[in-house]
Amino acid sequence: MPVKVAIVEDNLGVRTSWERIINAAPGYTCCCACATAEQAVKDTPAAAPDVVLMDIHLPNLSGIECTVRLREILPEARILMLTVYADSENIFKALQAGASGYLLKRTTPPELFEAIKQVMSGGAPMTGEVARKVIDSFRRPVRSDSRSEEFELTRREEEVLTQLAQGYSDKEIASRLHVSFDTVRTHLKHIYEKLHVRSRTEAALKFVDRGQVFTGAPVAKIPPR
Repeated sequence: MPVKVAIVEDNLGVRTSWERIINAAPGYTCCCACATAEQAVKDTPAAAPDVVLMDIHLPNLSGIECTVRLREILPEARILMLTVYADSENIFKALQAGASGYLLKRTTPPELFEAIKQVMSGGAPMTGEVARKVIDSFRRPVRSDSRSEEFELTRREEEVLTQLAQGYSDKEIASRLHVSFDTVRTHLKHIYEKLHVRSRTEAALKFVDRGQVFTGAPVAKIPPR
């Protein structure tokens, strides 16, 4: 089964180009191409995409609001935001809305397909420039109240959640922490239960919002051009 990709982009040239690139790649098919968020909300559910490439700046309804609505209708679909500029505020809003990754439009086709592969495997791909802005926006003084006590996370769960928040997939987390893939999945299940969330993005955002400071280097899985 090919990976089904939907496109939401108001620029006809860009939309047509992405559609052509996706259809020409083995193992991929463009199942839906929409010019507006309104059209996407109407037409995309029937196409049942695995991944949605979402332009953040759309006429009328924004890409962020479209992401919120599509996540309600298609909770299993992964949404990759694409934009011209790495705007910290919009990046954070997009992630809060349920986006699984954030790329700049200058991302090359090979980088785009690598991002699709990563997001399909549970990762949170971002260009290096975007990753740095995300990490910078998360750097804030640690509050006196301990999130570990509040959420009762174990030390290993904190390590797993920190890796998750930096964009690593479950398999990568297992490799970096020298544990099995099943062990990581078990830790994530417990983390979701303790934080009362249902997704990787919700868990990461809730964790950093409590004052977590990332001490590791930003993960730049796709280098900027």
